[in-house]
Amino acid sequence: MAKDKVRKKLTFVDYLKKFIFITIGAVLMAVALEIFLVPNQIIDGGITGISIVLSEVTSVALGIFIFVINLPFLYIGYKQIGKTFAVSTLYGVAVMSTTTAFLHHVEPFTNEKILAVLFGGLILGLGVGLVIRFGGALDGSEIVAILLSKKLRLPVGQIIMFINVFIFVVAGFVFGADSAMYSIFAFYIAAKVMDIVVEGLDESKSATIISGEYEEISEAIMARLGRNTTFIYAKGGYTKEDTQMIYCVVTRLEVAKLKAVVQEIDPRAFISISNVADVLGGNIEKKSIH
Repeated sequence: MAKDKVRKKLTFVDYLKKFIFITIGAVLMAVALEIFLVPNQIIDGGITGISIVLSEVTSVALGIFIFVINLPFLYIGYKQIGKTFAVSTLYGVAVMSTTTAFLHHVEPFTNEKILAVLFGGLILGLGVGLVIRFGGALDGSEIVAILLSKKLRLPVGQIIMFINVFIFVVAGFVFGADSAMYSIFAFYIAAKVMDIVVEGLDESKSATIISGEYEEISEAIMARLGRNTTFIYAKGGYTKEDTQMIYCVVTRLEVAKLKAVVQEIDPRAFISISNVADVLGGNIEKKSIH
């Protein structure tokens, strides 16, 4: 009984946290659009970008287009990803659309386009990142990209890029070439901030190190970074010599120190750093550094 009560309490806390942060993220995106970007004729990518262009052409409120155009993609998300994702996305889009309606007649915070690009992109990326991190979305273009990637066998990122290039070209005809170029920079800033929010500053990186001094390097990594290492048998393709590769997982903030530790022992060591989508299980906790 006690365990069941604890589980229900944790589940309630999780849902409460999801509700709070999706709300904050949706409001932040609306603020970025209505207070910084749209008044300065700077658009976002995806469905939001299409909605901004249509709102400019037809004079219909931006929030209406954002909500209506996203509805078909919410249904696709429900079918392809699940009910929780669809409900979270519906709630986020509804909050964002409603907030844009309230902020539509508020004076822009700045009329300087460079400042609008910088702060609008920053706030936009923060808002979208929070919603994605807590299991929702604010734009249906990602769902389209996922479905197209399965049929066309192209990376999702490339498809999203192609979609947004088309939208920014159209925006160039509606708002002018300058606005389209400003929009590209705002989108780039938002994407970078979104990555940091979704993955965190402690984003994991995997390191593969090939060196004849593998034992000394392994001991130095464990002693000076507090990270466990794993030896993987390897054989040189040219030298035909048997050796050991070192594999370890560090955070992005520890990459520079890892390189310094390795190169201090063996300046000619081969180091390969790769992104890690997720890290689960095993003994991955950071040990105390002596």
